[in-house]
Amino acid sequence: MEHVEGKPNWRERRTRLMNRVHARRAVRARPATGFVSQPEPRTIGSFARGRQLIAGNFLFAGYLIEAPKTSMWDLTMPAPRFEQALHGFQWMDDLAAVGDMAARRRAQDWTWDWIDRFGRGTGSGWTPDLAGRRVIRWINHAIFLLHGQDSAHSRKFFATLGAQTIFLSRRWQCTEPGLPRFEALAGLIYAGLSLSGQAQYVAPAVKALSRECRTRIDAQGGLPTRNPEELLEAFTLLIWAAQALIESGQRPEKAHEEAIVRIAPTLRALRHADGALARFHGGSRGAEGRLDHALAAAGIRPEPHDGLAMGYLRLAGGRTTLIVDAAPPPAGAASVNAHASTLAFELTSGRRPVIVNCGPGATFGETWRRAGRATPSHSTLGIDGLSSSRLGVVGLGRGLRGEILHDLPNDVRIQRSSDDDELNLLLGHDGYVESHGLTHVRQLTLSRDGRTLEGEDTLGALTEADQAVFDRHMTQTQLQGVPFSIRFHLHPDVDGTLDMGGHAVSLGLKSGEIWVFRYSGDGELTLEPSVYLEAGRLKPRATKQIVLSGRVVESASQMNWTLAKAQDTPQAIRDIVRDDDDHLTLD
Repeated sequence: MEHVEGKPNWRERRTRLMNRVHARRAVRARPATGFVSQPEPRTIGSFARGRQLIAGNFLFAGYLIEAPKTSMWDLTMPAPRFEQALHGFQWMDDLAAVGDMAARRRAQDWTWDWIDRFGRGTGSGWTPDLAGRRVIRWINHAIFLLHGQDSAHSRKFFATLGAQTIFLSRRWQCTEPGLPRFEALAGLIYAGLSLSGQAQYVAPAVKALSRECRTRIDAQGGLPTRNPEELLEAFTLLIWAAQALIESGQRPEKAHEEAIVRIAPTLRALRHADGALARFHGGSRGAEGRLDHALAAAGIRPEPHDGLAMGYLRLAGGRTTLIVDAAPPPAGAASVNAHASTLAFELTSGRRPVIVNCGPGATFGETWRRAGRATPSHSTLGIDGLSSSRLGVVGLGRGLRGEILHDLPNDVRIQRSSDDDELNLLLGHDGYVESHGLTHVRQLTLSRDGRTLEGEDTLGALTEADQAVFDRHMTQTQLQGVPFSIRFHLHPDVDGTLDMGGHAVSLGLKSGEIWVFRYSGDGELTLEPSVYLEAGRLKPRATKQIVLSGRVVESASQMNWTLAKAQDTPQAIRDIVRDDDDHLTLD
């Protein structure tokens, strides 16, 4: 669980102390001596990131260190997130994706350097979630790591793997529920099945993972955080653990299998036409190929999903997909990474994202993280200066403090209908009723051929009580009204240009498609700067946003707008490759 930076409280200090104690005890236990069985490597890395690592370019958590002749463990760690990324060893997937002699040499040097420095139970990498993540990579890539190594190195490798397995068996309960605990338990199952002398840890871990599936994966196949990327990571871990059990002649427990069955259709509903996940509540688009690989491994037949999927609704027409945040945001501790994104949407045409949310800014620092969580960073309507949910620092239990969402919309309503020509959504939320007496009502209509999206956004007082709140606000502001903005953030690859004397915006996609945005109503249209926040880059990408500005002065204001395709992708262009496919970018 993330928490506000500062001096650790006594519970945090105690957890760290107990992690150190159990880590040092674990390394004195009887070590593993080899593999009983070894699962097939299933983690997917990036060839481009692997080449950058070989060159000595370390880009993690939004920080770049160029040190071609330096071990990663000699680097000055710029932030805790950077250090955690190193200790988690996910970078091993990228080196394995390259797979040549230089990549193997780097992987071996950095792994045995870690063993020499931290293998005795020291360092910040001895937390259950990082240990689980690390153990999975070491086992997956053991052949890659042990190739050409002598028996002394092999003994060290297996002894340290065994120590981490014992550590996981004693400390997995101390991880936060959700993804960290799934990581710890999946790593424990992996190691217990694979290593000699560790089989006694498998059965308790299998039962614990089954309990987590029952308590954390809801009936609709979602997580309390409503983070699509986090759901994908949990799904992937459950698939890996299930496959490892089956390959060893065992079977996952029923709750484990049922969780996989529930999650698969939910993830399919959260996928755009380009294969990427919708970017909501702290989640990014997902590692390239991860979703397809996990769904294929699950072997669950695709079925239509017409209802809410973890609180989102998906419309698809022709080559166009639209995904809308159509439920209240997460609450309490589950909202520590959540966004004030109620009724925001993303739209993709074929392989090209068009309308997006700014995304999670955590890798660029706390300022960007907070900005990315606010309503103006999403493609929806917001009252100027106020988000539909507010951020506040509160206690989360277990001694943790964090910025969770509060003053949430209590009533989020949806109505879905369709006919032969179009798909309709009518949505509303009361996130501004308490402060201004105003409800946001949004109607979205997507044509069956995917060529036109029509929208109607209304901000109004719906009841006498709401009208009284609105009137008080009008009196306090000397009848200036309530200013609001409807934002449509464009993907960086979309070329937006004001057209028709400032009454329309032309959107040019790199596929050759042209879309045109128009509006009607008492408002102003502008094209303003925006940012696209995506992990794996050194800084946010500059982009633009369409902004419709208006003011509520007589209990309600309504804006109508359309986004219509004016020109198709030329037949000669095969629109199958995206320009922002997974690669490491240093600018």
